[in-house]
Amino acid sequence: MTKKTLLALAACTIPAASFAQSSVTMFGLLDAGISYVSNEGGHGNAKFDDNIFFPNLLGFEGKEDLGAGTHAIFRLVNQFSLANGSMIGGGLFARTAYVGLQNDRYGTLTLGNQYEFMVDALAASGNEIAQDLVGLYGFRNGPFDKLALPNNPTGAFDWDRVAGSNRVANSVKYTSASLSGLTFGALYGFGNVAGSVGANNTVSVGASYDNGPFGAGAAYTNQKYGAADGMPATSVRNWGAGAHYTLGTVTAKALFTTVHNAWNGAGAWSAEAGAAWRPSPVWVVGATYTYMKGNDTLDNAHAHQIMAAVQYWLSKRTMVYVAGVHQRASHGSNAQINGVMDADGAASGTVQSIARVGFSTRF
Repeated sequence: MTKKTLLALAACTIPAASFAQSSVTMFGLLDAGISYVSNEGGHGNAKFDDNIFFPNLLGFEGKEDLGAGTHAIFRLVNQFSLANGSMIGGGLFARTAYVGLQNDRYGTLTLGNQYEFMVDALAASGNEIAQDLVGLYGFRNGPFDKLALPNNPTGAFDWDRVAGSNRVANSVKYTSASLSGLTFGALYGFGNVAGSVGANNTVSVGASYDNGPFGAGAAYTNQKYGAADGMPATSVRNWGAGAHYTLGTVTAKALFTTVHNAWNGAGAWSAEAGAAWRPSPVWVVGATYTYMKGNDTLDNAHAHQIMAAVQYWLSKRTMVYVAGVHQRASHGSNAQINGVMDADGAASGTVQSIARVGFSTRF
């Protein structure tokens, strides 16, 4: 065998990645704790509960430098239960799965199963206080089971989508590069229904601004659902806006969100305001108030919700925390705090409270 042949064979064994700078990162979020719910169907319940402050995630993301400020990217994320190790969401990477291109000047284009802009412009851009203090318990549910949202465990779980419980399958998403702090984007999810391009589709748009201590965002999403499990076809519309401001060691946030189910005309809105104070690098103390109001289809039900939390950070990635949430619904309604997913999880009356001690880490 000649020297030239040996060199050619050696060249064939060099990975393609060696010709371009690339990286693959594994990451994760872990959360577990003990929660006490004051009233689930008329009974108190002390229980192990996870996926509350963070969803328990194991993910992989990669980037390959293609030159001229352009990168090939991907992200694959699995959600699971720490209670028994089982997967959540019905698939290995059901939480997030996308691939795309990112350009430093022109923005990012991704394709797959991914978040829409009720998450990106309102929560991910820093305008949602619940995710900072309590996590899943602090988002919106309330006495609104008559919302009857499709594929929803309570009919109203995370009804404004801000907690990220809804991803959009078969979607194409564009997000601009930052323009002096301003980013914007749009998403289209294909329904994949033969003969009808618009059936079961999803449209989402959003924009956010972040510059120094101030930030704000707004988003709109409309998702169509085909008839299934005895439910007629419908569309669900959400929109919202929020802002945040940091002054020294205190960050204040405010958020307004809405939902409307076209099938039954049910709709609700919420207004939230709160603040987090970091008196030292290891302590965080915060509280928030949320008011939720339903329309005539929801019997004009409303609810007041307050929550408070104290966190002690053992390191930059690991903390222990104590949190409490209290919800009082209008007369004749059944209070239900978001994330209480047990059978008969709603209260038997107008009041439901949760106290929690938890542990969270990330890598």
